[in-house]
Amino acid sequence: MAQSKRILIVRPSALGDVCRTVPVLASLRRAYPQATIDWLVQEDFAAAIRAHPALDEAVLFPRARFARWWRDPAVAWEMLHWFAALRRRGYDLVFDCQGLGRSGLITWATFAKHRIGLRSAREFGWLGYTVRHPPAAAKHTVQQMMWLLTAQGIEPRYDMSLYVADADRAWWTDRRAVLGLAGESYVVLAPTSRWPSKRWPQRSWSALVGPLLARGFGRAILVGSPAEREQVREIVSREPEVAASLIDLVGRTSLGQTMAVIADAALVIGNDSAPLHMAVGFARPCLGLYGPTDPQEVGPYGVDDAVACIDVSARGESIDYKHPGLGNALMCLIQPADVLGRVDQMFPERQIAVTKPGLSVPSDRGSSTLTERAAS
Repeated sequence: MAQSKRILIVRPSALGDVCRTVPVLASLRRAYPQATIDWLVQEDFAAAIRAHPALDEAVLFPRARFARWWRDPAVAWEMLHWFAALRRRGYDLVFDCQGLGRSGLITWATFAKHRIGLRSAREFGWLGYTVRHPPAAAKHTVQQMMWLLTAQGIEPRYDMSLYVADADRAWWTDRRAVLGLAGESYVVLAPTSRWPSKRWPQRSWSALVGPLLARGFGRAILVGSPAEREQVREIVSREPEVAASLIDLVGRTSLGQTMAVIADAALVIGNDSAPLHMAVGFARPCLGLYGPTDPQEVGPYGVDDAVACIDVSARGESIDYKHPGLGNALMCLIQPADVLGRVDQMFPERQIAVTKPGLSVPSDRGSSTLTERAAS
């Protein structure tokens, strides 16, 4: 493998996982500076990695279209041609960083001489590998992925850096000026999630806006996908003074444009979702809200303490983020005062001495309170 000339990273989805897989790309580029290194990614998420200087090409996987292969012969034929084209690319080293049946099949379909993955890959994905490594002892998903490299004798490089395309950066520079934000700090709020169990209540997000502006953040910007408009309806239609303080970009920006917005943010606050990992990639301060998921496993890497979370171990029960009722109950335990307390810890120079209800909380509020609530 020391002579590998064509390398493929297989990590099609999800968006947050794609963002936190970039250390694999950075490590491979350092180990193989002359090789062609491509990344197979779901076409919706290509903008997350396309501008990375270590990448040669993003190989697009049209997942939504191929999902119809079994009921549309034309799509089935198109998919066969896609797999044939993938094989013709002639990769000699492939890493499956997803570890599912679909990614294992794609890895196998490359016919690469060296196909690397974990023997614990789910849905029989391990059948697609020529080399099956035991799972890592590490807890965080980033460290688990990097173990694939270590097990192959490749030195890991934990470089989480993301990059914004020039066109998207130029768009935000112009748009920011139009919005009156040129030279002014702003906070990005990412209140949406694919999983209902990971969502903090909309009323709680609304309660953050005024206090954040009182702490010197010029405006608050909402981000999210077009399919997530309903998840912010109550936030943007609540009290007029709250709505007037918001810039609602949910469903109104491309992925690349959203990245440009996050790249310049003074602070990013979000549920367990992709914008948190983008904030890490742009070295922006971030604060994650975690209920049914464990930030030690899936939190913003390298800043695991930048969270407001429920200590689920205090409940003495198994937690599944796919269980909406339990997840919602946990997220509701996080109060706006807890989040503002974390903000004050992160930005002591912005802490205010206002005593109006909802505007300020002592900076020592946080995890101990949440633990007590979780146990109750």
